[in-house]
Amino acid sequence: MISLEQASLVYDDRGKLIHACREVSVTVNEGEFLGILGPSGSGKSSLLYLMSGLKVPTTGSVSFNGQNLNTLPDQERATIRLNQFGFVFQYPFLVGYLTALENVCIAYPEGNRQDEALRLLHEVGIGDLAHRMPHELSGGQRQRVCVARALLGSPKVVFADEPTASLDHTAGLQVMETLNTHRGSGALVVVTHDPSMLEAADRIIKIEDGAIQN
Repeated sequence: MISLEQASLVYDDRGKLIHACREVSVTVNEGEFLGILGPSGSGKSSLLYLMSGLKVPTTGSVSFNGQNLNTLPDQERATIRLNQFGFVFQYPFLVGYLTALENVCIAYPEGNRQDEALRLLHEVGIGDLAHRMPHELSGGQRQRVCVARALLGSPKVVFADEPTASLDHTAGLQVMETLNTHRGSGALVVVTHDPSMLEAADRIIKIEDGAIQN
């Protein structure tokens, strides 16, 4: 479904070249739970950005369902991310003046998806908190709102970048279980430095210094 062929990502940091990813070739199969494991600074988040079209490779290629993401205009890649992908990041980015339910619904600004959003909040265990504001929720509850938002619209792939790093171990495991249980038939790609968060993964790849380790 997603295929990277010799994909590299190089940043220019004030004249110094930073090789975030080095000639990575990897696939994400339909419906699988893929874990990307590596220490801080290993390039694992950069790899997720390439997979999801948030970044375009410096060299090599990234394709989704046979379509080369490299050659698409920014707007077309953004449309794919909106309609096909869901995202959960390390910190639960919520709009402070919107309720939990409203924060889920902003994933699809057009159309009324309140019923689906409320169902997802119930599925992730916080349906009774749908009308609470973010400051009235715990860190784990806020991250569950982000999980519900990522699942809205039944995405083909959910990308999670260190989704448990800001939580304690127990809350982190609960968020991972929620992600895996409620993703439906979609694939799940999780970036983490903590192997205990990937116990349910179908496959784990390890990355160091921007390169996949065999």
